[in-house]
Amino acid sequence: MQVVEGKGFGIPIIGLGTWALRGRDCARLTEQAIRIGYRHIDTAQMYENEREVGDGVRSSGKRSQVLVTTKVQPTHLAPHDLERSVKESLAKLRLDHIDLLLIHWPNPRVPLAETLGAMAKMKKEGYTRQIGVSNFTVALLDEANKLSPEPLVCNQIECHPFLDQRKVIAACRQHDMAVVAYSPIARGGAKGNDVLERIGMMHGKSAAQVSLRYLVQQGIVVIPRTSKVERLEENFAIFDFTLSDEEMADIAALGARGSRIVDWSYSPKWD
Repeated sequence: MQVVEGKGFGIPIIGLGTWALRGRDCARLTEQAIRIGYRHIDTAQMYENEREVGDGVRSSGKRSQVLVTTKVQPTHLAPHDLERSVKESLAKLRLDHIDLLLIHWPNPRVPLAETLGAMAKMKKEGYTRQIGVSNFTVALLDEANKLSPEPLVCNQIECHPFLDQRKVIAACRQHDMAVVAYSPIARGGAKGNDVLERIGMMHGKSAAQVSLRYLVQQGIVVIPRTSKVERLEENFAIFDFTLSDEEMADIAALGARGSRIVDWSYSPKWD
């Protein structure tokens, strides 16, 4: 499996996103993804499925080969709350450690230095192998990398052909951080797009596969979410074709409208 490095830490370039997956279906899809060849599983405290994700990872029999990411929800970023919640996450996962622990969203009500200090403590005490962030802007990336006692290996962001994230991607690379793309198929929005469909026909691939290939070809980690086993296989079959420079440029032009599909309006709600 190809990996993308952030400060020397390798992250498998394709993973399974588990947002909105629940119960037995979540555990089954996690296990099946690993059997297909996925080596990166993404969950979060906010998803309320860490227990099921852990069940699927253990059932696969390949725990040592799989990178498991979870994310601390923004209401738990004060040091005491963060430490308690991470221990709870690990208990739910029932794994010996978390591979990659992220701040899910920044919380302006908690000093970033305090949160990063607590994240570093979790790493030093062996609860997680590495730490990183999610949904951080360019300015926050600069601040976080100055403040963090431990290296931040990635920034997980919404990233797909319909959203121009070049500035954040450039900032991540300046800080030697990997970029991890959630919603890389724009929550199904790739299907039916004229440009992606046309390019897909040239390669015998779907528009969704073209969307994923576009990101992977830039060295961006993708974590598409699906609830269907057949889509697991389709999303994984993106390593047997290459987009031309012209095709990459045509896809990049789709981002000029700056269409974000994730609602950031909830982010400041810290009541």
